[in-house]
Amino acid sequence: MPSRTNRRAFLAGRSALEALADVALGEPQPLPKVGSHAGPVLLSARRDAMACEFEILQNAGQYPTGTEAALAALDLIDLLEGQMSVYRPHSEVSELNRRAAHEPTPVEPGLFGLFEQAVALSRETGGAFDITAGPLSKIWGFYRRQGSLPTSDEVQAALALVGSEKLLLDGSEMTVQFQQVGMEINLGAIGKGYALDRAANLLAEQGVNDVLIHGGNSSVLARGSRAGSDGWTVALRHPLKPDERLAEFRLRNRALGTSGSGTQFFHHQGRRYGHILDPRTGWPADGILSATVIAPSAALADALSTALYGLGLGRAREFCARHLEISALLVTAGTRSGTIELEPLNLTDDAWQALS
Repeated sequence: MPSRTNRRAFLAGRSALEALADVALGEPQPLPKVGSHAGPVLLSARRDAMACEFEILQNAGQYPTGTEAALAALDLIDLLEGQMSVYRPHSEVSELNRRAAHEPTPVEPGLFGLFEQAVALSRETGGAFDITAGPLSKIWGFYRRQGSLPTSDEVQAALALVGSEKLLLDGSEMTVQFQQVGMEINLGAIGKGYALDRAANLLAEQGVNDVLIHGGNSSVLARGSRAGSDGWTVALRHPLKPDERLAEFRLRNRALGTSGSGTQFFHHQGRRYGHILDPRTGWPADGILSATVIAPSAALADALSTALYGLGLGRAREFCARHLEISALLVTAGTRSGTIELEPLNLTDDAWQALS
């Protein structure tokens, strides 16, 4: 993986296909080679953060201050990781997890707004998305990326600590309080998207309005257009054949997030357990191979890709029928072994195309 980006390491001259036209979405893993056809030149800045690689792509020569703006946006992503990461003991979220069960704990306004959005999303999805699911991640071993099967008693004990309705948010004081000792917030299903939104806003403030930003190949935000095009093209990997592209999407001022358990799972006594947990049951969600969501913001796309993955096909259809501003592509197993079915929801023909 590339080293930390600095001013001398800013890369110029990447063609669209060298940038994977412009990024191939899926869970973090090596991206496939896709030929050498040249297109309009792109500038790329990359940096490791939040256990993945973030990349900012912009049209070469369009913005005189584009390099400095991109590096400032990557610096902001670093700061946000330091604020939100539960793996850093001195982060604001880690401090909140230690204190909030005992007293109202003040948080930075941007982070407080993210908590408000997360609580509203938990309500709208019937609990399929929930930032208080940290205790479940711990008992399943996913907190340390070491999957292990908990007992039913452990699952029930952790479930008793989960539920956004147990968060007390005071907007006048910007404080958060837990109603139960042992509760924990984990922003893993929304934090990368939030960082993309904040980075894109910083770029816009510095006059950079045509840009594509992605984090870990599973979250992407498109603003404006790539030179010579009306928007940006991103590709989705096949959930069963990671070297193949399944579909392409055209994005303009929209964000896309995708969730699946294709690479993060473990086996126990012959059964496969994915890393995406259903906060309503305490067990890994199943029934969908991948859920891809297009939404107005990256935080929303990230959170809803997790939620729709957990909701399953029927309830995901119902959700999208109520929220026409949200588009999705759900991938399920086909009737024959090794085959898949595609379920587009609120996707127009000019916004996407299937490739296989």
